[in-house]
Amino acid sequence: MNLDELLGEYAELEHKLADPAVHADQNQARTLGKRYAQLTPIVSTYRELGGVRDDLEAARELAAEDPAFADEAVELEARLGPLEERLMHLLIPRDPNDDKDIIMEIKAGEGGEESALFAGDLLRMYLRYAERVGWKAEIIDAQHSDLGGYKDVTVAVKGKGADGVWARLKFEGGVHRVQRVPVTESQGRIHTSAAGVLVYPEAEDVEVQIDPNDLRVDVFRSSGPGGQSVNTTDSAVRITHVPTGTVVSCQNEKSQLQNKESAMRILRARLLAIAQEEADAAASAERKSQVRTVDRSERIRTYNYPENRISDHRVGFKAYNLDQVLDGDLTSVIQALSDADTAGKLAAHS
Repeated sequence: MNLDELLGEYAELEHKLADPAVHADQNQARTLGKRYAQLTPIVSTYRELGGVRDDLEAARELAAEDPAFADEAVELEARLGPLEERLMHLLIPRDPNDDKDIIMEIKAGEGGEESALFAGDLLRMYLRYAERVGWKAEIIDAQHSDLGGYKDVTVAVKGKGADGVWARLKFEGGVHRVQRVPVTESQGRIHTSAAGVLVYPEAEDVEVQIDPNDLRVDVFRSSGPGGQSVNTTDSAVRITHVPTGTVVSCQNEKSQLQNKESAMRILRARLLAIAQEEADAAASAERKSQVRTVDRSERIRTYNYPENRISDHRVGFKAYNLDQVLDGDLTSVIQALSDADTAGKLAAHS
């Protein structure tokens, strides 16, 4: 959509939102208000840029008669570049999921118990980051390992208002590799292991319609570390979406109903991701970076403990503050990925 079309859409939204009848339907009003809020920075910047250009033209004309206006013209010229750049960035096609909350899965891979412990370290890193930025994180399913790590853990992360979680964490999907001396290593040798991270935008009920007839629901007994039973009832739930073969299981909650609700949240998010892949080739290419197998050779990031170094191999990011990153200070890493994504989009539309 070009700038003229966006300006036309903005004017139409203003007209609709001024109609009291629209606000009788809260869902429609919320949808229109959300889009209006997205377009407002573009329109405001465009109008500001137009005002500066008009003022600059007037100052140049007046400077021919009164040199005092020459200084004003210089100041106005200095404002043009930043405003044009800001408008260009605002016009970059926006990821429609950027303001969504997410569901994240962290899975142990090669490396046995060490990989499970590292999966636990990644979980803590994301939980601490969520805490730092004021998000709410909730573990909705977990399979613990014998030494206190995680074989598989699923967490839901919710932002506040327009503070989209997906916009910041969508690049975390892929294989994360760790290099360190495991607690199970008696000779002090550095080992390499890996854990996989999958990130999905959380789907709302209206976005994904699931036919109950397409589901196979099985119940089983929850188990804890080492396979020990943690309760005596069949409260764990496994849901299979037959048309896609997608399988989700949850056992964290004490009741079968709560586990089923958690499993359905995960299932909706996965099905939304599948639908978007099928509908959008660009989205499909992006999702391929979130590898489904945890192979150490297909890594997006390396966490090197001996050197206190973190490296993101996709954008060449490297820093020597691994201890701080693991404590949730992910801002610089995420910013580097976001900047690279923005630069790529600008290049594609230049």
